[in-house]
Amino acid sequence: MNRKLASAGAILACAAVAAGCGSSGGGSTGGSTVAGVGNNAKTVTPDMAKNAKGNVTWCIGKDTTGAFAQVVKLYNAQGQAHVKLLELPTSADQQRSQLEQREQAKSPECDVLGMDVIWTAEFAAQGWLRDVTPAIQARASEFIPSTVNTAKINGKDWAIPFNTNAGFLYYNTSKVHQAPTTWQQAFQVAKSSGGLGIQGARYEGLTVNFLEMLYSNGGSVLSSDGKKATIDSPQAQQVLTFLQQGVKNGAIPKSASTWMEEESRNAWQSGKVALLRNWPYVYALAKQAHVKFNLEPLPKWQGGSSASVLGGYNLGISTYSKNPGGALSFINFATGPAAQKKFFIKSSLPAVLTQTYNDPAVKKAQPFAPQLLTAVQQGKPRPVSPVYTQISEAIYKNVYSALWNGESPSTALKNAQNQITKALQTF
Repeated sequence: MNRKLASAGAILACAAVAAGCGSSGGGSTGGSTVAGVGNNAKTVTPDMAKNAKGNVTWCIGKDTTGAFAQVVKLYNAQGQAHVKLLELPTSADQQRSQLEQREQAKSPECDVLGMDVIWTAEFAAQGWLRDVTPAIQARASEFIPSTVNTAKINGKDWAIPFNTNAGFLYYNTSKVHQAPTTWQQAFQVAKSSGGLGIQGARYEGLTVNFLEMLYSNGGSVLSSDGKKATIDSPQAQQVLTFLQQGVKNGAIPKSASTWMEEESRNAWQSGKVALLRNWPYVYALAKQAHVKFNLEPLPKWQGGSSASVLGGYNLGISTYSKNPGGALSFINFATGPAAQKKFFIKSSLPAVLTQTYNDPAVKKAQPFAPQLLTAVQQGKPRPVSPVYTQISEAIYKNVYSALWNGESPSTALKNAQNQITKALQTF
């Protein structure tokens, strides 16, 4: 495979897990509360990583660009603990399933767990993760704060941010000459210039699109203690009504009912729509396609504040690891400045460290780095809950019904509220 194709493959692999790549929250900025998390957990301290020895196995999704293997090689060259990369399938669902099987069996095979940010609460609630609060506190000033909050539950940190992602608004500059600053402006422009591409299919991406507007309008999905559903609110009613009207008046094309990340990108790149909500991976592909465009962090709800939903992966240390100190030593290396720079440039995996975005080599390779840093800083996690999968399903199924099947927003939100309440009662 030549370099260009390999690069495109890496970009599309990122798109395939964009809800994670690009792929978590309750709208909180200070972590979340989940009953039972933290009881009797083992803690890993920075001192345990000093003079690390022994073997460490890093379990994470497929290394599509070779960057994971390179970082492992660099770490092993230091002569401390020896790390082995265990590649899991490309599919996020299969990665999660394989990690869950090992943890349920109390297997010590995986010392370092590569987890989509939306899995972290479930893994912590099951007692599969060690408390890494002291390790985060020792490096707190290095991380973009919003990324740390994807793994902060009950005031403790259950994983260390590894990569992140946030949505952008792309606009075709031959049709739109200035980026809209509010969603209301964006829909007005879309009506007169060919439409706005969203991820409108019945899946996780629709949850993300809805939450970005809901958070910007001051709404939430769960109460601050994580025990009650709060989605049936005036803020959510405004957002869902606005989206439904956007479909009716043509701001959102009806064909978006089947669009995921790639379908919406293709519609925008081919000129079918003028505006696009999507992840950073679109940048390189649009450049290759010679599209005249620009991008900005997502608009805000009129009268609200900008909000993007964070994606990405966290690295946790398994409760059953026999070498937690070695695991932390490697995680500190993989989330350190040199490795984060390599991942961002080579694999288009956005960094979790603020300083990486100011690196001249990063800016040259990823010219949108300043806008992405702003988007990540404004980012919020998806609802941090052990039953996130059921919560997301309740959101996208009912939002879809309102947008494409004519369900009234009030009925859709009542249904979502009831389904989320039932999901919370199962854990």
